[in-house]
Amino acid sequence: MSTPPVTNATPAEPPAFRDLASMIAEHAQRAPEATALRCGDQVLSYAQLDARMDRVAAALQRDGLQPTSAIAICGGSSNDYMAVFCGALRAGVAVAPLAPSSTAGQIADMVADADARLFFTDAATLHNLRDGGVDLATLPPVLRLDEGIEPWLAPEGARPRPVTIDPAWAFNLIYSSGTTGTPKGIVQPHSMRWAHIQRAAVTGYAPDCVTLIATPLYSNTTLVAVIPTLASGGQVILMPKFEALGYLELAQRHRATHTMLVPVQYQRLMARPEFDRYDLSSFRAKLCTSAPFHAALKADIVARWPGALVEYYGMTEGGGTCILHAHLHPTKLHTVGQPAEGHDIRLIDEDGQEVPRSATGEATGEVVGRSGGMMSGYHKQPEKTAEAEWFDAEGRRFIRTGDIGRFDADGFLTLFDRRKDMVISGGFNIYPSDLEAVLHRHPEVADAAVVGVPSDEWGETPVAFVVRRPDSTIEPEALRAWVNDQVGKTQRLSALRLIDELPRSAIGKILKRELRQAWAKASGEG
Repeated sequence: MSTPPVTNATPAEPPAFRDLASMIAEHAQRAPEATALRCGDQVLSYAQLDARMDRVAAALQRDGLQPTSAIAICGGSSNDYMAVFCGALRAGVAVAPLAPSSTAGQIADMVADADARLFFTDAATLHNLRDGGVDLATLPPVLRLDEGIEPWLAPEGARPRPVTIDPAWAFNLIYSSGTTGTPKGIVQPHSMRWAHIQRAAVTGYAPDCVTLIATPLYSNTTLVAVIPTLASGGQVILMPKFEALGYLELAQRHRATHTMLVPVQYQRLMARPEFDRYDLSSFRAKLCTSAPFHAALKADIVARWPGALVEYYGMTEGGGTCILHAHLHPTKLHTVGQPAEGHDIRLIDEDGQEVPRSATGEATGEVVGRSGGMMSGYHKQPEKTAEAEWFDAEGRRFIRTGDIGRFDADGFLTLFDRRKDMVISGGFNIYPSDLEAVLHRHPEVADAAVVGVPSDEWGETPVAFVVRRPDSTIEPEALRAWVNDQVGKTQRLSALRLIDELPRSAIGKILKRELRQAWAKASGEG
């Protein structure tokens, strides 16, 4: 029998769709001198951004791009990056923002997969492509963001042909962080970004907000904070490369009100001995997403950093989002919060059957979600799209997360692990996150990750990789014994290795595949 979904009621009359480019134009009319973008010493007012977007859109139309065509951008954060991105949206053109850290082959494949008509990039990316053996002649026309796009732009004062944006059109293609082959292109429609703008309303975005961004612009993590800021008429400050003290200085100098950071950035900021010397009283909301956010770190931020702390849990593919207002729920910091308003989140078992909710919070399953913010699908990959979807008994479409979790009696979601990261040892399910939580409680542990590795005796067995604090002298076996004294017999670590730094993606996700490879190589199995 179907069980009631974990959801909040959808508003009776949701606001009518608005497109981001039109909202920016309205801000340019209302407050032309207000700062829209700041990157180092480079500043664009709303009037200047709006005019530059017009010139970008007109240039794209001049070059034959039609609504639903696509461009690709691969480079560091800059005002021109954002002007090209938003100008393309004004022309109805989709944007594929690509990670410069990708391999040369991946970048070339993503540009081709997106059907990009133009490729905006920089010298470092072109150097990477050449060194990687990519023939630049096989790419679409290349425009250098770092050299200035002025010669390519339509003349000053140019106005593009008006385009009425269809909410179903692609806003952008976000490519998943694939570790092998070509990452999947996640098609996010304009309607999905409009849903993000609506969702963000509760976190205090307004014309006077100042959002400090220190994560890359190709990441959905970044865009879910940048887009609501520009939609509200606020200021975006771009920090192309994160550095803890530089971040704190920018936040204090510009009286930042909002930020989006990933957990490892929060960790590095809170660990700075100078942190408490900075005046961060201007902050209204600090946002976090993309990676596990440990309860102790949340508690430290709530205690020492003014303003709300809001954690988002969700997928770039969309579906259901949970929100934890950490400053309001000090006893729920081990969770990722409750479903956002209008979001339907459920649990399913390995056979795709819905797991009935338990009043005591014991029911566990894969998290699936449905909302107004959902991807159209994976670009040109219908089979992969189908694998990511789940349909309930009424035929409603949900997005599968691959995460294992359970709801407590109050409707807060606790995550365990990715399905693929769960360790099955001797027939028992072991969640690495449980062991990582124990490790993080040790005063001499700065960072930790647990992965499953092959075992002749048990099939799989958990091993830990640990970064010690700078003043720590604890030995691996002593730390392993400490952990194993606190966990069940089936959960015990079979080994623990010290490591200088955990491998992470550009947005802070621990690359567990690399840890497994390191183990295999050291064990003579790789």
